[in-house]
Amino acid sequence: MSKKVAVLVVNPVNGYGLFQYLEAFFENGITYKTFAVAETENVKTNSGISLKTDDVVANLKGHENEYDALVFACGDAMPKFGENAGKQFNQDMLAVMQSFSDNGKILAGHCAAALLYDNFGAAKGKKVAIHPFIKEAVKSCIGTDEKYVIDGNLYTAQTENTIGSLIPELIKVLK
Repeated sequence: MSKKVAVLVVNPVNGYGLFQYLEAFFENGITYKTFAVAETENVKTNSGISLKTDDVVANLKGHENEYDALVFACGDAMPKFGENAGKQFNQDMLAVMQSFSDNGKILAGHCAAALLYDNFGAAKGKKVAIHPFIKEAVKSCIGTDEKYVIDGNLYTAQTENTIGSLIPELIKVLK
């Protein structure tokens, strides 16, 4: 039986990255649910395409035990996080990530995902693939120039252009 995945969708999300995950999950029979890191289920891609997620991150909080893995679909995550750091949806996102980490569940993502995982200690001492522009911002993990890195329960890809290298490995552990 395959594992169940919660997918965090920032607003705006990188559609190319998000759809690579979702298509791979669908094609491999892996159950997933999308959660907007926003006040509503309505988000946009970086290119302005409107999307409706299954739910919002506030409704994932407290239900983390229903999922085996968490995927962070990046977009303009860090600038928007900075603008909205105090908003409840961002606090909910961090709490959900922390819960998955505390329970040793799979944490996957690309671009800034490793930076967020680093900020609350999930990546401490681990190697990660991270966007080259923010590689120097990580503190307790080891940022690499690799296309993707798997270290324990962390599955990270450098950018949306390298997710394709990570996905086969992620699918193996989720099946």
